[in-house]
Amino acid sequence: MSKQIHFIIAFIIFGSFNSFSNGIIQKDSSKTKTISFKIKLKSENKVEIKTSPLKFNKHFAYSFTLDDGYRSAHLTAFPLLNGGKISNPDKNEWKIDQGGDGTTSKGLFYSDGFGNKIPFKLALAINGGSIRDLPQNRGHLSWSEIKEMYNAGWDILNHSFHHATKHGTNYKTEVTENTTSIKQNLDFAMSHFVVPGGEGDEKYYLEYEKEALNNGYFSVASYYGTGPVYKVNSKLNLDKMISARTFVLSSKDTTSFKTMDRYLKTIDSIVKQPEPVWFNEFTHGTGNSNLWNLSLRFPDFKYYMTTLANKYGTNGNDSIWMAPWQEVYEYIWLRDRIKIEYKQNKKEVEVAIILPEIPETFRHKDISLNIETPSKFEIESPKDLNIKDDGKTTHKQILIQLK
Repeated sequence: MSKQIHFIIAFIIFGSFNSFSNGIIQKDSSKTKTISFKIKLKSENKVEIKTSPLKFNKHFAYSFTLDDGYRSAHLTAFPLLNGGKISNPDKNEWKIDQGGDGTTSKGLFYSDGFGNKIPFKLALAINGGSIRDLPQNRGHLSWSEIKEMYNAGWDILNHSFHHATKHGTNYKTEVTENTTSIKQNLDFAMSHFVVPGGEGDEKYYLEYEKEALNNGYFSVASYYGTGPVYKVNSKLNLDKMISARTFVLSSKDTTSFKTMDRYLKTIDSIVKQPEPVWFNEFTHGTGNSNLWNLSLRFPDFKYYMTTLANKYGTNGNDSIWMAPWQEVYEYIWLRDRIKIEYKQNKKEVEVAIILPEIPETFRHKDISLNIETPSKFEIESPKDLNIKDDGKTTHKQILIQLK
């Protein structure tokens, strides 16, 4: 008996579809769109198609966010993960070392299943009021540094404009002014909010949650809420999501990585669950000093991320999808709203994917489908539909890229 093999179809949807004229994309009064193509099988075995719980059919999505927009994100975390020269020790205006070990990193990766390596990516929760270019030893990121990381696939989350929490804070203004700041300086609209921590009136975070959700944000990371571990093998309620934040922090012990090993043990227990999961964590700085005692010292951060890559990335079992909160959220949102229609006639399968109207602020518009069939296959598609597949070899994935 031939063994059933799982295939993945990954749809990458770009821009507007209004200009298609050859019938690939159809638009009706409900603003849905339909993608159509054919699968040519080598045998008449029955085919089953369904959505993948996570992109690339990964078992474990891990989202990691750096709060407050500290410069160590660009000096150390970004080059370590993306590949490049990590900063030498570098004391900032607060006399705190936000640099690293001065080494050159080859990057940390997982694969897309096509033989391509994808760098680990994080999110930045930033306060627009703190972003500046001077002095040279500034403690916060510059606009150009944020833009570089954004262009490399890192997501930017709203963390309020001034990081204000104390009595008298105008929470609505903090949310909306930061929205405007990022739009003016980086030319995109944020869609997820992270409540800033600090001294404030009792339950002040509830005011931030309310104002963020009332002003168009899809989710909020806060003191309390759902998660931070989500089982994603069934539909997930993302409507006005409020998720609990957990932090990964260095301890006073600078002689070993025992604290990091405890965090890694927690992840290992999550990964071992039979169903696919999504897990979120946070920290602040990633430089050599433990910034405000709410951060990861660079040696700890490097050990932590490198171990994750060696266990779950391309150097390990390749089960991780290391992607920011926004990217995973948007994948699951779209996954739960598409409709799959297909009809098989012997060796030919006609497939139609009905897409919902996607919010304008969505940055990531990818979806993966699993197909069960023992047969190798080829894809027949219109010229305007760019499809990659490995149906003739390992026949595990199909990648559809819409222009």
